[in-house]
Amino acid sequence: MTEQKRDVISDRGAWIGRDIQHDESWIYRLDPAAVAEIDAALAQSKRLGAKIPFAAAAFPLPNFASDLDGMLEEIETGRGFTLIRGIPRSRYTAEECELLYWGLGVHLGMPVSQNARGHLLGHVRDEGRLHADPNARGYQTHERMDFHTDLLPIDVLGLFCVRTAKSGGESKIVSALTIHNVLRAERPDLLEALYGMFHIDWRGEAPEGEPPFFTIPMFSERGGKITTRLCSLPYYKSAARFGEQYAPPPIQLEALELVQEIANRPELMLSMDFQEGDIQLINNHTTLHARTAFEDYDEPGRQRHLLRMWIAVSDERRRPLAAALEGRYRWVRQGGIPIKAASEAA
Repeated sequence: MTEQKRDVISDRGAWIGRDIQHDESWIYRLDPAAVAEIDAALAQSKRLGAKIPFAAAAFPLPNFASDLDGMLEEIETGRGFTLIRGIPRSRYTAEECELLYWGLGVHLGMPVSQNARGHLLGHVRDEGRLHADPNARGYQTHERMDFHTDLLPIDVLGLFCVRTAKSGGESKIVSALTIHNVLRAERPDLLEALYGMFHIDWRGEAPEGEPPFFTIPMFSERGGKITTRLCSLPYYKSAARFGEQYAPPPIQLEALELVQEIANRPELMLSMDFQEGDIQLINNHTTLHARTAFEDYDEPGRQRHLLRMWIAVSDERRRPLAAALEGRYRWVRQGGIPIKAASEAA
């Protein structure tokens, strides 16, 4: 492999966690006027009998929409993430939380299907599954999750905290661009390996007629902008079930393991202890996210529960993606992961 000298990434997206952990400039705190406007939009959507999926017009935000647009700009061209805090979660039923979250999300872009069940509004909670199950995805477990981007190259990943766990479940994020800089300085050979092609398991959610795995680079570049598609380690390792030739070779495995080691360095990551009502929005092309393991309450209805959206933004707002990712982004343009008949009732 020919080693290429990559440039240092110096834009705001290449942040260091210790520098911003306590300044809270990344937290957008809702004021009473914003909460009142969101309440009015929720009431309007209910008067209209709006059902998910509904358009932004059914959730009118005459003033707060411009704030959301500013947040999108920060996500796409700034640090790559924000946290909205101040939604009075206890005021709303679970169904109202869904309407509210969807109403805010569609002002950012188009939510797409996240799984073969066709969920446009996903539910992140323990379904009693384990990473060891090659057809399970991490969000269906209570286990710790490695740093990763989500399965499709959607533009914005959003999480709304409906209920917290009894313990654990802390969210962590890290800049993939910072990881790129660290690799450049410490192991440029492994950085170059990450620009190669990797086999990744669909984990049982490949669209009909597609192979059960896909092949893409972990880092790619277009127009001077670096994008990452790093997944959790089990997704690479389980691709070997389709043939040993699809297992990551030693240099790829070493590179992936080093990415996790760098991402977990305390000075680089940023921790977010979700409060009920928090909304986390991150750029799924430049920001990796992880989660600590969690323990749920035993009482029914008290289990940890996050709502998730995969949001595609308009072409003029989107980070430019390399040609090697076009095959993956095709699924985003077509509405996300297609529904499988066997999964509709799953």
